[in-house]
Amino acid sequence: MSRIGKMPIAIPAGVTVEVAENNKVTVKGPKGTLERVFPAEMQFEEKDGQIEVKRPDDQKKTKALHGLSRSLLNNMVVGVTSGYEKKLEVNGVGYRAAKNGKKLTLTLGYSHPVELDDPEGIETVVEGNAIIVKGIDKEKVGQHAAIIREKRAPEPYKGKGIKYADEVIRRKVGKTGKK
Repeated sequence: MSRIGKMPIAIPAGVTVEVAENNKVTVKGPKGTLERVFPAEMQFEEKDGQIEVKRPDDQKKTKALHGLSRSLLNNMVVGVTSGYEKKLEVNGVGYRAAKNGKKLTLTLGYSHPVELDDPEGIETVVEGNAIIVKGIDKEKVGQHAAIIREKRAPEPYKGKGIKYADEVIRRKVGKTGKK
């Protein structure tokens, strides 16, 4: 039995979960609305403030989809109540980040500044050398943070580049001089 799939999801006050035909689930909350179409095999049961994900059989595919569907639905509920955020750090001499309206401008040692527009539903905030990516969709927040990090990934010798706040860079020893 899936240990994640069988756990019920508590629906907080102010959040509504609606299941339409073709397993289209809409979650509305104080921060916004999220929609997702789930696999047709999964069934959703709502009772006394909780929602459970049920599966019809024990085939390998449906077992995998069971836990996945429960996790995705839980991420939607958490997203519309408290939202998600990823924190990135810009390290390096002359490396900077600046926010101009909905445009993030990164100065990363290239011959030109790198400009990124905020996708719909995602907000980036610059505080000193930190970039905070906020939104209600966990997948979009993570993807946009990965795109920002990809512009100059941290290198192992000096640790220059853009890294996640909780990321640990494995440092290497540089060249040793001739003796």
